[in-house]
Amino acid sequence: MRNVFLFIRRYFNFLFFLVLQIVSLSFLFRYNKFHEAAFMGVAGEMTGRLNEKFNNVGYYFKLKMTNEELVRENKRLNQLLRENLEGPDSNRKLVSDTTYTDSLKKILKYVYLEAKVVGNSVNSQANFLTIHRGAAESVKPNMGVVSSQGIVGTVVNVSENYAVVMSLLHRQYKVVVKLKNGGDRGTVEWDGLSPFFITLKDIPKSARVNIGDTIVTSQTSSLFPPNIMVGTVHEIIDDKSSNFYSLRLRTATNFFNLEYVYVIQNTQYEEQKRIEDSTRKKFQ
Repeated sequence: MRNVFLFIRRYFNFLFFLVLQIVSLSFLFRYNKFHEAAFMGVAGEMTGRLNEKFNNVGYYFKLKMTNEELVRENKRLNQLLRENLEGPDSNRKLVSDTTYTDSLKKILKYVYLEAKVVGNSVNSQANFLTIHRGAAESVKPNMGVVSSQGIVGTVVNVSENYAVVMSLLHRQYKVVVKLKNGGDRGTVEWDGLSPFFITLKDIPKSARVNIGDTIVTSQTSSLFPPNIMVGTVHEIIDDKSSNFYSLRLRTATNFFNLEYVYVIQNTQYEEQKRIEDSTRKKFQ
């Protein structure tokens, strides 16, 4: 306390001047409209800048929660796509109030399950992802996996809480896709070179294809709903010895920054596989 009084006594003149200065500025800004407006403008600018910096810091620490909310919202929106719905015949008309059921049976074919990526490789010839969703959450082998950008791969192994996904960047991975314009189908595979490019084979030379064309999943795939992005045509390779093109595609999915994916459950997969297998056995 003694030091406080000594400080005030030592700097009394300066402190008294400072108080008078504040009082005079207060009168100036309060009773002079021009100076009041100028002061309020400067104060507002400074306050705005401070609030912006504070909000940016707060937003940074809320990014994880924001990402999780976006993933849940994307899952909900993906679930409403018409491609996920399939009626028992081609004459049934689907409308918004029959999204999940109609008067006869359930028609929802594809169910989306969000999952966090906890492991990912891109630099080997056999790349896999590990996701934090397993058998306890109904994940099974042979389920397709996509990101918000495009297809990612297929589930090949499952434990109670985790699943391993064979990446599109795997030398053994193949999936049937199609040209968005025209519908010509071919098979996508990876040549093991660049993680940004894959190869689409067996596109007939009668197909109309151009650089930049979009490649999407085919309706003949049992793993993915139709029309999910696969990539875009980067190069057209004309093999003179065959009647087919090989297309070099830039992948829609950036495998270097995957954080969340969606596992796709085909609710009719077992039925389709069962009848296909029994038919093969019957006519072998």
